[in-house]
Amino acid sequence: MAAMATHVITGAGSGIGAAVARRLHARGDELVLHARDAGRAKELAAEFPEARTLVGDLAEPDKLSWAFSHQTLPDRVDSLVHSAGVIELGAVGELTPKSWRHQLNVNLVSPAELTRLFLPQLRAARGHVVFLNSGSGLHAYGDWSAYAASKHGLRALADSLRHEEHAGGVRVTSVYPGRTASPMQAKVHQQEGKEYDPSQWIDPESVATTILMALDLPRDAEVHDVTVRPGR
Repeated sequence: MAAMATHVITGAGSGIGAAVARRLHARGDELVLHARDAGRAKELAAEFPEARTLVGDLAEPDKLSWAFSHQTLPDRVDSLVHSAGVIELGAVGELTPKSWRHQLNVNLVSPAELTRLFLPQLRAARGHVVFLNSGSGLHAYGDWSAYAASKHGLRALADSLRHEEHAGGVRVTSVYPGRTASPMQAKVHQQEGKEYDPSQWIDPESVATTILMALDLPRDAEVHDVTVRPGR
């Protein structure tokens, strides 16, 4: 990764995205943090001094291009880290089209659209696209259909992008963490009706370490897929 690299990160407000942002910020890299609205952007700017913010609602991928056209995009993008995500559990017999669309838009269509919008900068920098996937992108269980479908789709997006951009030097990595101690995990436990004990699950810092390893790998190698499972 180049000195003073510029990273565009979604989901930097909590969990794994926040851990990645903190680590890159601490070493002096430039951050462009995506936020869904101006209020969230203000919070991120306060937490990460000197970081830039980019506002756009991932629930409405059709409007991202328009939203960004009114803001200043970075000239250089060394990495685009997709770590934002939403989850709503439910049986196939109960999930509504609205729920399906929301999860597919945020978890799959918007990452595709953000990647499209930043590809010129990524190609110029021979940059890196990191998709924070999930164990659900590899296996689907009962009540997880819509979320798992979005993550299975994200795997396909990453694999296709890698084939398309490999010759130009753009690297693409999918990271499949198991359950990670985060606000999303707390929500999952709530939806499952289970008690949440963060100490039982992966620390977001451990997943951040994996992502930084992929980003910092010398140019002669590329991590395609990495699965991170709880060690306890």
